[in-house]
Amino acid sequence: MSAPDRSVPGQASALHSVGAALAVVDADGVLVRWTEVAQRLLGYPAADVLGRPASVLLVAPGDGPAGFTDEWSGPAALRHRSGGRLDVDLRVTGLSGASGAMDWLVATAGVPASVLESAAELCPFPMAIWDSDLRTAWLNDALAEHFGLSREERLGRHLDESPLYANTEQVEGLLREVLESGEPVIDRELSQLDRMRHRAYALSAFRIEDVRGGLPGVCSVNVDVTESRRARDRMTVLGRAATSIGTNLDVLQTAQDLADLLVPLLADYATIDLAESVRLGDAPLTRLGPLEGGNVPVFHRAGIASVHDDFRESLYARGSPVFVPPHSPFVKVLCSGRTYMEAELDTEPGTWLEEDPQRLQQVLGLGMHSLLILPVHARDEILGVAVLVRSQNPTPFDENDRTLAEELVSRAALSLDNARRYTREHTMALTLQRSLLPRNPSAGFSLETIWRYLPADTQDGVGGDWFDVIRLSGARVALVVGDVVGHGLNAAAAMGRIRTAVSTLAGLELPPDRLLSALDDLVVRLGIEDFDEESPAAGILGATCLYSVYDPIDERLTIARAGHPPPVIITPDGTAAFPEIPSGAPLGVGLRSFPSVDLELPAGSVIALYTDGLVETRDGDIDDGLERLRTALSRPPGASLKDLCAAVVDLLPERGQDDDVALLLARTCRLSADRVFIVEVPAEPAAVGRVRAEAVRQLSAWGLDRVRATAEQIVGELLANAVRHGTGPVRLRLVRHMTLACEVFDASPGPPLPRHPGATDEGGRGLVIVAELSTRWGFRRTREGKIVWAELTLTDEERLPPGPGR
Repeated sequence: MSAPDRSVPGQASALHSVGAALAVVDADGVLVRWTEVAQRLLGYPAADVLGRPASVLLVAPGDGPAGFTDEWSGPAALRHRSGGRLDVDLRVTGLSGASGAMDWLVATAGVPASVLESAAELCPFPMAIWDSDLRTAWLNDALAEHFGLSREERLGRHLDESPLYANTEQVEGLLREVLESGEPVIDRELSQLDRMRHRAYALSAFRIEDVRGGLPGVCSVNVDVTESRRARDRMTVLGRAATSIGTNLDVLQTAQDLADLLVPLLADYATIDLAESVRLGDAPLTRLGPLEGGNVPVFHRAGIASVHDDFRESLYARGSPVFVPPHSPFVKVLCSGRTYMEAELDTEPGTWLEEDPQRLQQVLGLGMHSLLILPVHARDEILGVAVLVRSQNPTPFDENDRTLAEELVSRAALSLDNARRYTREHTMALTLQRSLLPRNPSAGFSLETIWRYLPADTQDGVGGDWFDVIRLSGARVALVVGDVVGHGLNAAAAMGRIRTAVSTLAGLELPPDRLLSALDDLVVRLGIEDFDEESPAAGILGATCLYSVYDPIDERLTIARAGHPPPVIITPDGTAAFPEIPSGAPLGVGLRSFPSVDLELPAGSVIALYTDGLVETRDGDIDDGLERLRTALSRPPGASLKDLCAAVVDLLPERGQDDDVALLLARTCRLSADRVFIVEVPAEPAAVGRVRAEAVRQLSAWGLDRVRATAEQIVGELLANAVRHGTGPVRLRLVRHMTLACEVFDASPGPPLPRHPGATDEGGRGLVIVAELSTRWGFRRTREGKIVWAELTLTDEERLPPGPGR
């Protein structure tokens, strides 16, 4: 029958958790010292065991050392206070007692002390034991190497003589805190300057009892964490770069942001110099020519930063060309795409600096001693170089600096390239857009006009807003405003196509509703033809447009709109209002229905046309914007167009609007009766000569003798065609405006068709003659029929009325 198991529950865990249990037995085998660890292991307090034979703790006499006469080690079965059995390995070591008698140290077996000491001495981390005065009581080989002394020479020296820490006062404070409180310090990071290199250590320290003279001391362990700190710092720096570089699409600002990040983080002075591919200056670098001495212009300085506020290191201002020797490392980096590092800048004769004496003088005068040049390349294209220099920082550049700088420049290069591409496209789109807008829109004597075009200059690029003032026949003027969906080159190109189409259709004298219908058909067709599955935004995605025609003789404005905001009409008394005009669908939808409205506008009224960027914001309601516009245009009678325009522009936010804004203001004028001659013509051939004679007399009264003969022949041909081929009633109207307009009305809707008669034909040459004699000619339909017209150019003097009022 087996004996019952009386082992202590959790024995294994107990042995691993309490550490070495110690007791001291005198020469008679009596327990004279008992540690807390021994008490936790066996459960006996010191009062229960001290003065008693050690053998009482053995389960049986044969379960431990036979006696305390010699050193011994081996397994032993100890009696736990609970009555259980605890199997341990014991080591018995002799101690010299105070009276010369031998005492015996009994310890639960662990690693031999010699092994522990050897492990501590061979530990690769610097370790030391400091006494209560913080003098070295023990140190291992790793720490001795840092001191540059042997272990024996170092013993007894104070902490403040330690070269391991850059701030020994901080370390002394930590160690004294551990001495006094007994609380350990774990992984406290400290800096050290080691051979001109900054290194970081994690210090751990804990108190040790009875180090010297019965007083406690401190054991310190140092772990070099320089690389982990660098990795952490690198991630922090890269995080800063992500939030500070590339936040806008301005090339100069992006380059400056990079330079500001590099100083003083990595350098005392840094420049970002961009090559010809990134256009910054007014003149291409290739046209500047070399300086006297052979230096050539290779870069433009886009960014500069220094620890000195006056940028004393820089020979060139921001934005100016940078001249360098043809064989300098700057050109080599630009050509090779590889980083150049000169940790110790060589200023001796025969180096590349000898070819650049002005730069050499700066290097020597300001103590520049370390150089790092990095290529700025993105998408397989080298955009320029980043130059880093150290002068006040005595530490030369190393591979860690190089790696971090390359990462920063690489990230910034993408932002620079994005900014470069955006700037190039934005400039092209803006140039295209401005070239397509009217240069000097003028309505003659019919309207007084003023306009503003304000690009948003946002990251999306310019928009497709446009406006136009088109002179029509009979002193009439077309006012147009529109907006193409999208931004950038595609929108600008689409705007140009639609504006050209509007101008062409206006030349055909189409009324507003029919013109927008024809324009809608065109946009639908262009959208289908231009559609590309790989680039859906390449074609015309849609547009809005408002087309109006003002007649200064009838004082009438005819308007139709295709999805565009309504105009504002300001009456002569200063009241501003939005007239009721059916909106119609945007162009490109294909509904082809754009009802027009006739408005009677007395002279002195103001027509305000605009695009939605003026009244619509991303976070605002368009109705609020419309009301703000109406209020801004409500001014006392007689307010100038310039003042009205300024009041509208003041509505825009100071930070800039979200979209482009086109604004066109036109004040109506009435063409006085003395500028218009009207005569009814009987539908008979004999009347043609009589009316022609009346027209000649009117031309003489106007003082237009220079064009009288030509006008007489044109009037005769137009009247003859109307009487012969048209339907009565027939009416002649002469209009003296920017040109002399000769208009003949008849009730027939059929268009006039020029013929090409043969050499022997007696007729059919009337319209051919009109086309040859006039500046331009055409026809337009009216509700009652049509008007065939021809114009003759007038001089500035002929355009003005006679007399002192002129």
